[in-house]
Amino acid sequence: MTASASSAAPFRVVFVCTGNICRSPMADVVFRALADRAGLAPRVVSSSAGTGDWHVGERADERTLAALERRGYDGSRHRARQFTHADFDRTDLVVALDRSHERILRGWAPTDTDADKIALLRSFDAHADGLDVPDPYYAGPAMFDQVLAMIENASRALFRQLEPAIRPATTSP
Repeated sequence: MTASASSAAPFRVVFVCTGNICRSPMADVVFRALADRAGLAPRVVSSSAGTGDWHVGERADERTLAALERRGYDGSRHRARQFTHADFDRTDLVVALDRSHERILRGWAPTDTDADKIALLRSFDAHADGLDVPDPYYAGPAMFDQVLAMIENASRALFRQLEPAIRPATTSP
């Protein structure tokens, strides 16, 4: 991870799932909210993408938006897009939502440095009972709420790890 307290450039993270309409938009919205609440929004740029192109240009799944809204988040601005090789150049951290995404992303990484940017979201959560965030697409609203809770826990853990590097250094008088 390349962010430092002295750098002027924001830390850039992209969350990646399959179609970019369920899990990765949730992670992006949650992570941005954490940065906002910590007063670090200008120092963090987050986005999301899918490994596939099935939903490019679409809004997040209605069940995703409803789950986010129930927890006080607004996902209405999201529009799906596909991850591209250029994302490696413009991000510091590529966060996969499950191991299948991680495998795909590692296969796409043009360099070892790019591959080193890839991490699984739940790997940051010491209390997670697995590494994969399950895909709620074929499930009901309750599963979307469960998936959002997993994403919130893992995103908080990720943010706690990144925050010292993102937060500007304070100067002593």
